[in-house]
Amino acid sequence: MQQNLIYFNSRDELLRLNMSRIVYFEADGNYTNIVLTNKLKCKVGMNLSQMFKTLEARLPGHDMFFARIGKRFIVNMNYVMQVNVLKHRLVLSDGEHFSYALDISKEALKNLKDLLIKTKV
Repeated sequence: MQQNLIYFNSRDELLRLNMSRIVYFEADGNYTNIVLTNKLKCKVGMNLSQMFKTLEARLPGHDMFFARIGKRFIVNMNYVMQVNVLKHRLVLSDGEHFSYALDISKEALKNLKDLLIKTKV
């Protein structure tokens, strides 16, 4: 079974993650928190813009699709369950084991909703 792994290497630590288990990335200043399907949270020493560039370089032509949502989040589009523009709420879930509700700006959610409709991910 081929796993799609991504590696984050720093001076003191190597982090090896299966990309299909990443639910979302959240900005934390000069760091990025990575939240996984098993509810573990990992912190990486790069900002969200650097993280998005890393993902773009790693994923060309792949079936996994990450999208930048507003200033604080990058989400795995495979886990988008509900977009509620009026309540400023995005729910990410696999429908069985986990569910995360994120507060996101109305404008960012409108853009996400349009992207989902356009790409039918």
